[in-house]
Amino acid sequence: MQTQTLLGFTMIAGLSILSPGPAILLSLKNGASYGVRAVMWSALGNISGVFFLSTTAFLGLGALLNSSAVLFAAVKTIGALYLFYIGAKQLFGKDNALLPREMDAGENQQPARKKLFAEAFLTAATNPKALMFFTALFPHFINASEALAPQFFALMAIFMSLAYLTHLMYAQLAARATHVLVKPHFVKWINRVVGAAFISFGAMLLSLRRQTV
Repeated sequence: MQTQTLLGFTMIAGLSILSPGPAILLSLKNGASYGVRAVMWSALGNISGVFFLSTTAFLGLGALLNSSAVLFAAVKTIGALYLFYIGAKQLFGKDNALLPREMDAGENQQPARKKLFAEAFLTAATNPKALMFFTALFPHFINASEALAPQFFALMAIFMSLAYLTHLMYAQLAARATHVLVKPHFVKWINRVVGAAFISFGAMLLSLRRQTV
Protein backbone atom coordinates (compact mmCIF):
# COMPACT_ATOMS: atom_id res chain seq x y z
CA MET A 1 0.00 0.00 0.00
CA GLN A 2 1.15 3.54 -0.70
CA THR A 3 2.42 5.68 2.17
CA GLN A 4 -0.10 8.40 1.29
CA THR A 5 -2.95 5.93 1.65
CA LEU A 6 -1.73 4.76 5.05
CA LEU A 7 -1.29 8.32 6.29
CA GLY A 8 -4.76 9.29 5.13
CA PHE A 9 -6.29 6.28 6.87
CA THR A 10 -4.29 7.02 10.05
CA MET A 11 -5.62 10.58 10.21
CA ILE A 12 -9.26 9.53 9.75
CA ALA A 13 -8.89 6.62 12.18
CA GLY A 14 -7.27 8.85 14.80
CA LEU A 15 -10.07 11.42 14.64
CA SER A 16 -12.77 8.77 14.92
CA ILE A 17 -11.05 7.06 17.87
CA LEU A 18 -10.52 10.30 19.82
CA SER A 19 -14.18 11.29 19.57
CA PRO A 20 -16.19 10.51 22.74
CA GLY A 21 -18.29 7.37 22.75
CA PRO A 22 -19.32 4.46 24.97
CA ALA A 23 -15.92 2.74 24.67
CA ILE A 24 -14.03 5.89 25.70
CA LEU A 25 -16.41 6.48 28.60
CA LEU A 26 -15.88 2.89 29.74
CA SER A 27 -12.09 3.38 29.73
CA LEU A 28 -12.43 6.61 31.70
CA LYS A 29 -14.59 4.88 34.28
CA ASN A 30 -12.31 1.86 34.60
CA GLY A 31 -9.21 4.04 34.68
CA ALA A 32 -10.55 6.15 37.52
CA SER A 33 -11.97 3.17 39.41
CA TYR A 34 -9.28 0.53 39.01
CA GLY A 35 -6.23 2.15 37.40
CA VAL A 36 -4.51 1.92 34.05
CA ARG A 37 -3.60 -1.76 34.45
CA ALA A 38 -7.29 -2.72 34.43
CA VAL A 39 -7.85 -0.69 31.27
CA MET A 40 -5.15 -2.69 29.55
CA TRP A 41 -7.63 -5.59 29.60
CA SER A 42 -10.75 -3.59 28.76
CA ALA A 43 -8.87 -1.85 25.92
CA LEU A 44 -7.88 -5.30 24.64
CA GLY A 45 -11.55 -6.25 24.71
CA ASN A 46 -12.42 -3.09 22.83
CA ILE A 47 -9.98 -3.62 19.99
CA SER A 48 -11.03 -7.27 19.78
CA GLY A 49 -14.61 -6.10 19.34
CA VAL A 50 -13.46 -3.57 16.76
CA PHE A 51 -11.59 -6.29 14.89
CA PHE A 52 -14.74 -8.43 14.92
CA LEU A 53 -16.76 -5.54 13.48
CA SER A 54 -14.16 -4.65 10.88
CA THR A 55 -13.91 -8.28 9.75
CA THR A 56 -17.68 -8.58 9.38
CA ALA A 57 -17.71 -5.31 7.44
CA PHE A 58 -14.90 -6.60 5.23
CA LEU A 59 -16.87 -9.79 4.59
CA GLY A 60 -19.96 -7.83 3.61
CA LEU A 61 -22.23 -7.89 6.66
CA GLY A 62 -22.33 -4.09 6.68
CA ALA A 63 -23.79 -4.09 3.19
CA LEU A 64 -26.27 -6.77 4.29
CA LEU A 65 -27.40 -4.63 7.23
CA ASN A 66 -27.94 -1.75 4.84
CA SER A 67 -30.13 -3.91 2.65
CA SER A 68 -32.13 -5.62 5.43
CA ALA A 69 -34.26 -3.39 7.64
CA VAL A 70 -35.17 -6.26 9.97
CA LEU A 71 -31.57 -7.38 10.54
CA PHE A 72 -30.40 -3.81 11.02
CA ALA A 73 -33.15 -3.14 13.59
CA ALA A 74 -32.32 -6.34 15.47
CA VAL A 75 -28.59 -5.57 15.69
CA LYS A 76 -29.03 -1.97 16.79
CA THR A 77 -31.69 -2.96 19.36
CA ILE A 78 -29.36 -5.52 20.94
CA GLY A 79 -26.58 -2.93 21.08
CA ALA A 80 -28.87 -0.28 22.56
CA LEU A 81 -30.24 -2.66 25.20
CA TYR A 82 -26.71 -3.52 26.30
CA LEU A 83 -25.85 0.18 26.69
CA PHE A 84 -29.10 0.69 28.61
CA TYR A 85 -28.08 -2.17 30.90
CA ILE A 86 -24.68 -0.62 31.64
CA GLY A 87 -26.30 2.78 32.23
CA ALA A 88 -28.98 1.40 34.55
CA LYS A 89 -26.35 -0.54 36.50
CA GLN A 90 -24.50 2.72 37.18
CA LEU A 91 -27.66 4.65 38.02
CA PHE A 92 -29.36 2.11 40.26
CA GLY A 93 -26.68 -0.41 41.19
CA LYS A 94 -25.16 -0.69 44.65
CA ASP A 95 -21.60 -0.29 43.36
CA ASN A 96 -20.17 3.15 42.86
CA ALA A 97 -18.96 4.15 39.43
CA LEU A 98 -15.72 5.27 41.04
CA LEU A 99 -14.16 3.69 44.09
CA PRO A 100 -11.31 5.26 46.06
CA ARG A 101 -8.44 2.85 45.59
CA GLU A 102 -7.03 3.81 48.98
CA MET A 103 -10.02 2.02 50.52
CA ASP A 104 -9.78 -1.06 48.31
CA ALA A 105 -8.63 -4.28 49.87
CA GLY A 106 -5.77 -4.80 47.44
CA GLU A 107 -6.47 -6.27 44.03
CA ASN A 108 -9.56 -8.14 45.29
CA GLN A 109 -11.76 -5.12 44.55
CA GLN A 110 -10.88 -5.14 40.86
CA PRO A 111 -13.16 -6.97 38.44
CA ALA A 112 -11.78 -10.13 36.88
CA ARG A 113 -9.79 -9.63 33.71
CA LYS A 114 -12.35 -11.69 31.79
CA LYS A 115 -15.13 -9.37 32.98
CA LEU A 116 -13.22 -6.26 31.94
CA PHE A 117 -12.46 -7.80 28.57
CA ALA A 118 -16.01 -9.06 27.98
CA GLU A 119 -17.69 -5.78 28.94
CA ALA A 120 -15.52 -3.77 26.54
CA PHE A 121 -15.82 -6.40 23.80
CA LEU A 122 -19.62 -6.37 23.94
CA THR A 123 -19.71 -2.56 24.03
CA ALA A 124 -17.73 -2.47 20.78
CA ALA A 125 -19.15 -5.53 19.05
CA THR A 126 -22.82 -4.58 19.49
CA ASN A 127 -22.46 -1.20 17.79
CA PRO A 128 -23.83 -1.26 14.22
CA LYS A 129 -22.77 2.36 13.80
CA ALA A 130 -19.13 1.23 13.89
CA LEU A 131 -19.98 -1.50 11.41
CA MET A 132 -21.38 1.10 9.02
CA PHE A 133 -18.26 3.19 9.54
CA PHE A 134 -15.94 0.38 8.48
CA THR A 135 -18.18 -0.55 5.56
CA ALA A 136 -18.00 3.02 4.28
CA LEU A 137 -14.31 3.49 5.05
CA PHE A 138 -12.62 0.43 3.56
CA PRO A 139 -13.51 1.00 -0.12
CA HIS A 140 -11.64 4.31 -0.07
CA PHE A 141 -8.36 2.78 1.09
CA ILE A 142 -8.31 -0.73 -0.33
CA ASN A 143 -7.11 -1.29 -3.89
CA ALA A 144 -9.30 -3.97 -5.47
CA SER A 145 -6.57 -4.83 -7.99
CA GLU A 146 -4.22 -5.98 -5.23
CA ALA A 147 -4.48 -8.76 -2.64
CA LEU A 148 -7.24 -7.71 -0.24
CA ALA A 149 -6.30 -9.54 2.96
CA PRO A 150 -2.83 -7.92 3.43
CA GLN A 151 -4.35 -4.48 2.92
CA PHE A 152 -7.11 -5.20 5.41
CA PHE A 153 -4.70 -6.42 8.09
CA ALA A 154 -2.39 -3.44 7.55
CA LEU A 155 -5.24 -0.97 8.00
CA MET A 156 -6.61 -2.78 11.03
CA ALA A 157 -3.17 -2.96 12.64
CA ILE A 158 -3.04 0.83 12.44
CA PHE A 159 -6.59 1.30 13.73
CA MET A 160 -6.26 -1.15 16.62
CA SER A 161 -2.88 0.23 17.71
CA LEU A 162 -4.23 3.77 17.76
CA ALA A 163 -7.34 2.66 19.61
CA TYR A 164 -5.41 0.75 22.27
CA LEU A 165 -3.02 3.63 22.95
CA THR A 166 -5.88 6.14 23.04
CA HIS A 167 -7.80 4.13 25.63
CA LEU A 168 -4.71 3.88 27.81
CA MET A 169 -4.19 7.63 27.47
CA TYR A 170 -7.73 8.39 28.59
CA ALA A 171 -7.38 5.90 31.43
CA GLN A 172 -4.17 7.58 32.60
CA LEU A 173 -5.90 10.96 32.66
CA ALA A 174 -8.81 9.52 34.64
CA ALA A 175 -6.50 7.73 37.08
CA ARG A 176 -4.64 10.95 37.82
CA ALA A 177 -7.92 12.71 38.58
CA THR A 178 -9.16 9.98 40.93
CA HIS A 179 -8.32 11.98 44.06
CA VAL A 180 -10.89 14.55 42.95
CA LEU A 181 -13.46 12.22 41.39
CA VAL A 182 -13.83 9.97 44.44
CA LYS A 183 -14.75 12.72 46.89
CA PRO A 184 -18.12 11.83 48.47
CA HIS A 185 -20.01 14.81 47.06
CA PHE A 186 -18.77 13.94 43.55
CA VAL A 187 -19.46 10.20 43.56
CA LYS A 188 -23.25 10.47 43.52
CA TRP A 189 -23.23 12.84 40.57
CA ILE A 190 -20.56 10.89 38.72
CA ASN A 191 -22.71 7.76 38.98
CA ARG A 192 -25.61 9.68 37.51
CA VAL A 193 -23.56 11.23 34.72
CA VAL A 194 -21.96 7.92 33.73
CA GLY A 195 -25.28 6.08 33.80
CA ALA A 196 -27.12 8.81 31.91
CA ALA A 197 -24.36 8.97 29.30
CA PHE A 198 -24.60 5.25 28.55
CA ILE A 199 -28.39 5.45 28.34
CA SER A 200 -28.03 8.43 25.98
CA PHE A 201 -25.64 6.46 23.79
CA GLY A 202 -28.21 3.66 23.70
CA ALA A 203 -30.96 6.10 22.70
CA MET A 204 -28.74 7.54 19.97
CA LEU A 205 -28.09 4.03 18.71
CA LEU A 206 -31.82 3.33 18.53
CA SER A 207 -32.27 6.51 16.48
CA LEU A 208 -29.65 5.36 13.97
CA ARG A 209 -31.23 4.85 10.56
CA ARG A 210 -30.34 2.36 7.90
CA GLN A 211 -28.68 3.90 4.86
CA THR A 212 -30.73 3.57 1.72
CA VAL A 213 -29.59 3.83 -1.85
